[in-house]
Amino acid sequence: MPLHHLKAANPSQVEQVDDPDYRRSANIETSKPAIKPAIVGILLALILDGPTLQGEALASEVMTPAARAASTPKGELKSPYPDFTKVVEEGHRKYMAAGCNGCHGGGGGGGMAAPLTNPIWIYGEDDDTLFRVIALGTGKLSPDNAFGKLEYQRKGSESVVGPMPPFGDIIKTDDDLWKIIAWMRSVNCELRESGC
Repeated sequence: MPLHHLKAANPSQVEQVDDPDYRRSANIETSKPAIKPAIVGILLALILDGPTLQGEALASEVMTPAARAASTPKGELKSPYPDFTKVVEEGHRKYMAAGCNGCHGGGGGGGMAAPLTNPIWIYGEDDDTLFRVIALGTGKLSPDNAFGKLEYQRKGSESVVGPMPPFGDIIKTDDDLWKIIAWMRSVNCELRESGC
């Protein structure tokens, strides 16, 4: 019920009724407000603060990829999209929006960075590694050498050997990054021995 309906009635608008039983059943009081101001204040605080508290709980679950990589032990990052084909189109849109195509090409065929269509990815293909390569960057571009400190080893080599810049704060959520990885897998899986 909206709070404006909870105001006390104006005594001049209340029909005078002499029957005390009727007055009690109708809850008509002309001398006291129906709800005390303190109660209204508490109700308003609860109503207005409720969505904020819920939003804070949701915000604590959403992290940037950089924050997720920093707070999760090595080897524990797993894609929530084992059937990556369901989010491929959205992943491609996010890949393009983040500017990944500037180095890896719009279709993943490469450019000034390694092609995503290679059968072997430089640092490996597991979820944890891909997430961290993208979020933390590699080499001199990885802030405080975060990726290097995790001691990942190169599994493949390319004629393009430059470092990957960190995208962990450019890509806004870890879910967005998982969708990008899903798209990357879609352009690469047919070339792998294990398939899609």
